[in-house]
Parts: sequence; C-alpha cells; structure tokens
Amino acid sequence: MDPVLLARFQFAMTVGFHFLFPPLTIGLSWMLVIIEALGWKKKNEFYTAAGKYFSKMLGLIFAVGVATGVVMEFQFGTNWAEYSKFVGDIFGAPLAAEGVFAFFLESTFLGLYIFGREKISKGVHWFSCLMVAVGATISAFWIIVANSWQQTPAGYIVQNGRAELTDFWAAVFNPSTVIRFLHTMDAALIAGAFLVAGVSAYQILKNKQAVIAKKSLHVAVIFGLIVSLLEVFPFGHEHGRQVAQTQPEKFAAIQGLYTSQTGAPVALFAVPLDHPPTLKAPIEIPGLLSWLAFGDVNAKIQGINEFKQDEVPPLFLTFVSYHNMVILGMYFILIMLIAVYLLYKKKLFENKKILKLFVWSIPLPLIACQLGWIAAEVGRQPWIVYHLMKTKDAVSITVGAGEILFSIILFGIIYIMLGSIFIYLLVRKIKQGPDSVTGKEALS
Repeated sequence: MDPVLLARFQFAMTVGFHFLFPPLTIGLSWMLVIIEALGWKKKNEFYTAAGKYFSKMLGLIFAVGVATGVVMEFQFGTNWAEYSKFVGDIFGAPLAAEGVFAFFLESTFLGLYIFGREKISKGVHWFSCLMVAVGATISAFWIIVANSWQQTPAGYIVQNGRAELTDFWAAVFNPSTVIRFLHTMDAALIAGAFLVAGVSAYQILKNKQAVIAKKSLHVAVIFGLIVSLLEVFPFGHEHGRQVAQTQPEKFAAIQGLYTSQTGAPVALFAVPLDHPPTLKAPIEIPGLLSWLAFGDVNAKIQGINEFKQDEVPPLFLTFVSYHNMVILGMYFILIMLIAVYLLYKKKLFENKKILKLFVWSIPLPLIACQLGWIAAEVGRQPWIVYHLMKTKDAVSITVGAGEILFSIILFGIIYIMLGSIFIYLLVRKIKQGPDSVTGKEALS
C-alpha cells in the first residue's frame, strides 16, 4: 500500500465531505439576510415565517459543518507533517485569522439569530442574521487565502528548508486569492438559492403553507438567476484567465490542450485519453480558448507537450471534472431563466414540471462545487505547493500505510452515520414545513 496515495485519499474524503456544508451555510445565510429584511421592512409575516423556517436548516447545516471541519486541522499534523514543517510559518496565519475573526463572530451571532427571535428587536435580529452571513464569508476568505497560497505562492522566501513569510499582504492577496474567493463565494450563493428554491417548490407541490413558500421561491429564483449569470461572467471567465497566466499546466489539462497551439479551440465535448494524451470525438470552437484566456484569437497557449512529464497533472480527471462543472453552470442559468420568465408571466407556481425540477436540483450546486474543487486541486498536482513542494514529499514519515488505512475506514463509517443522520434531520425539517401565519392570508 502506498502511504502517499492513502493520505491523499483520506484528505480528499474528509475535505470533500466537509465541503458539502460551507457552501450551504454561506449561501443560505445570505438568502436569509434578504428574506428577513423583507419581513422586517415590509412588516410581512409570510417572509418572517419563511426566515424562521429556513433558519432551522441553517443551524443544522452549520453544526455538521463545524464537526466535519475539525478533522482537517488534525490531518496537517498527522498525515502531512513534512508539509506543516515547510509552510507552517505561512499557512498557520490565515487559519488562525479564520478562527479568531470569523468563526467566533459567526457562531455567536448564529445563536442570537436562532434563539433570540422573540427576545430582541427586529432590527437587532436582522443584524444578527447579517453578522452570521458576514462571519461565514470572512471564514471562507481566510480558508481560500491559505489554499490560494498553495496555488500561487507569494510573499515568502525559502530559508533553512522552510518557506518563511516576508510580506503578509502579498501572501494574502497572492495572484489567485481575490478571483478564487469571488468564484467560490458565488458558487455558495447558487447553492443557497437552489436550496431555498427546491424546498419552497416542495412545499408548493405539497400545498403546505404555499403562500409562504411562494414568497421564498420568488426571492430564490431572482437571486439565483443573478448569481448564476455572475458565476460564468465575470467570475468564471476571470478565474480561467488567472489560471491560464499563473498555472499553465493546469489550464492545459482542464481544457484538454495536449499540444501547444495558436488560435486554440474550446472543447465543448470530448473523451480524454491519457496514453497518449488525446481527445477522442472532440466538438470544438476554433480560436475561442485563445480569446478567452488572452483576449486574442491568435494567442499561443502552451499545451501539455511543453511541460515535464513528471509535472503534468492527471489529465482525465481534471478535464472531466471541469467540463461537468461548466455543464452544470449552464444548467443553473437555464432553469433560473425559465423560472424568472414563468414568474413574470405569473405561471411559475402552477408549473409542476419546473417545481419538481427545482426539488431534484437541490444537490446539483454542491456537486458543481465538488467538481470545481477536484479540477482545482487535482490540476495542481504533482505539487502540494505550486513549484515549491511536491505532494509525495509532504507526507509524514512516521505514519504508516496501515495506520492511514485504519483511519480511512473509521472516518468512512463515522461519515456514513453522520451523513445519514444529517439527511434524515434535514428531510424531517423540510417535511414539517413552516409555521402557519394565521389571519394574514388576505395580505398575500
């Protein structure tokens, strides 16, 4: 058994499971900021009831997210000791900032938001909801700072076998931080919009407090269309340009560009083969990739053939994960566009097909987030810190393959149990529906 492969698999499993919850926490919290504001400012009890209903889900999602996030912190010291020694001077700072400035803000105001609804003024209550969203966003920023530094390191020197921080702000705002943060945050907002839309559609189909559900669905589809469009342009486009300029190996791998070309095409569809690197049955648009990356249809883009073979990322996985993420992104725009059109025509709430589609679409933004994460992290291989440290050199020397395998099995069992309990509780909360708003139906 290869301890490097096992350590990578364990980290992928734990991070992948944890990464289901932060996008929902961030996206749902910002959706609630809007819904609660409408209830407060309009004095509309339907929006207030919707906020109370979805806040229960937010509490559950946050709790499981915290529990699953703790595991990752320990892995740096157990499975990745050599990595921790090399980058500890840099990597520790954003993680500490995340805990001090974000987590406590988020968790403190979450308690006030959920349990203080009838005990504090409506303005303070809305402010507590806003602080939950702000805290979750700041938390995401510092985590992305740490990960972005691995992708495009800056503000450091290598001395005595360690990367040492020389410029804190250069490390924080390294070449990929800002656009990766915006791209990831917007993906979280899409996840929140689809959760609210799907749950609201379910309530309308079941005719459970349908007036409340119609209010939240109205907000979700308009918000969802805006953030889905932003994910493609400018955030997705600019992130792609950043990768083309700073990580050309990754860019070539995710785009299936195996030979350097001028006027490089975008592959809309293809079956990638690793040995030798080729695209089977490609459907391409000539020159579009060069234009998207550098604003010139005749620009040259480096292909996989220009890089050392031992520095080329896995080709199949990066290509497939990236292209499926893009397909889902197009789907999000399409369904939200149709929904907004139907809303404008006052036919959305009676269209059972689109409502059912929203229910089945709840997990799709999370799948898109996972695919994007795979494309980003696998595309960085074989480097754990781009052009500074390879993954094979980062694992702990004293931790054996058997110990890692045992922990994988143990975590796997725990995550299956935890995931099952989470789904059971979430479905139960969804089926319970929002509290009724008595005597107010005439206001709808």
